[in-house]
Amino acid sequence: MKLAILAKEPVKQEWLMKPVGQAGVQWVEDIDALASAQADAYFHLGFEEDPASIRKLVRITGPVFINSVIEPLIDSELLAAAQENCQLIRINAWPTFLKRELVECCIADPFDETTVKEVFAALDWKYRIVPDVPGMISPRIIAMIINEAYYTLQAGVSTKEEIDTAMKLGTNYPFGPFEWSEKIGPQRVHALLQALSRTDARYQPAENMEL
Repeated sequence: MKLAILAKEPVKQEWLMKPVGQAGVQWVEDIDALASAQADAYFHLGFEEDPASIRKLVRITGPVFINSVIEPLIDSELLAAAQENCQLIRINAWPTFLKRELVECCIADPFDETTVKEVFAALDWKYRIVPDVPGMISPRIIAMIINEAYYTLQAGVSTKEEIDTAMKLGTNYPFGPFEWSEKIGPQRVHALLQALSRTDARYQPAENMEL
């Protein structure tokens, strides 16, 4: 199976650290090269930074995995724009998350799970189909933890460094919440929290969250 992939650092480096099984990987430099590549499946891992690229992606015949953690497929402009032979599949490829053993995917059609299974079998990666909602599962949990850390900092309970250290030592997290926010990108975390807070006030972003 041949895969065409568009990704920026550090997500590309995280991908390169993982096994690729029997899959052949073709790295491309831009969206035009991705759209014109001859492949069995396509990955746009910088999609959230380039949502306008959907106009070119939806013309691709075959499965297109997009790093779209925040916006669901169901009832979205993403799915509405997709042409008949284009399968859009969401993947959680925020920085640090591809390092995990299990990759989260969202599908709009149950039949798309067969495609996900085939692609990930070729890669020899483990995956899980998760609900097609903003933030999937892991990103919304981590975003909430980061947000609570900012509220704790705002209340003057402790410093960033002390909170990061406490979370790593006390919960065995790979990163402290502020460190994790910097690696993911504070803008991504804030955007997810804003999206979630529209239906649940618990996710209201802390006022002191740095963007």
